[in-house]
Amino acid sequence: MLKASLIISVYSKKEELGLIFKMLSMQSIKNFEVIVADDDSPESIKGFTEKLADEYQIRTQFITHKYRGFGKNRILNKAILAAKSSYLIFIDGDCLPHKHFIKEHLKTSAENTVLCGRRVLLGKKLSDKIKKDPGILNKGTLKYLTVVNDKLNTKIPSNFAEESIYIKSKLLSKLINRKTSLLGCNFSLPKELMKKINGFDEEYDGPGIGEDSDIEFRLKLAGAKFRSVRNKAILYHLYHPLTKESNNNYDYFNNVVKKQDSYYCKNGLVKS
Repeated sequence: MLKASLIISVYSKKEELGLIFKMLSMQSIKNFEVIVADDDSPESIKGFTEKLADEYQIRTQFITHKYRGFGKNRILNKAILAAKSSYLIFIDGDCLPHKHFIKEHLKTSAENTVLCGRRVLLGKKLSDKIKKDPGILNKGTLKYLTVVNDKLNTKIPSNFAEESIYIKSKLLSKLINRKTSLLGCNFSLPKELMKKINGFDEEYDGPGIGEDSDIEFRLKLAGAKFRSVRNKAILYHLYHPLTKESNNNYDYFNNVVKKQDSYYCKNGLVKS
């Protein structure tokens, strides 16, 4: 019996997708399916996905569409409808999951509850190293020290290295700041909750807001509970230049969504 559907939003990045499947083959539990939600990549990655699924023996669905512009929310909705499990986990196509990633999402899951994880931002050097040997992400202390060293070498204010520490103790987890906010690249919830709010709002025409802040806002209006899986469901974000978020998204979110004060979007899983 499938316990989870892991939905991966993808646009073009074949190498990264290959690494994700390698990490998924190392997961500490196996009863999940993968749905590759492809937002009309310039070159088809369907055959590549099928090859990965066969190589790693992972139950996989490939879903794509023809769409001009930013169609991430649209393809994610199609993935939700295709999911064969009643529990959904979302990651982005440039993020690599720790070996206990799916286990921790499932272990912490609860009715009417959204689980919120974070991500470790990797610099270019460490990302290149991991591409050669992704298995190093499952090596405890070395992993944390490597991430800290990466932060120092790349001279960035924070890469959230502390998020790479896997904490088993429930007591220690409670003592650490458990602030929860939803990131589109690492969250999970029962499928029925996404249906309740009518999924992702397809009115968003660019990256940012629509795949996380909007979802969080509407789920809270719908009465969902939120719980942190920081230092449990660990995710590593491979380096790429910063993506510019859409100003139109901010305008729509602040001037339309918030003023409507409704958790059910009109242009989502069901079109009205």
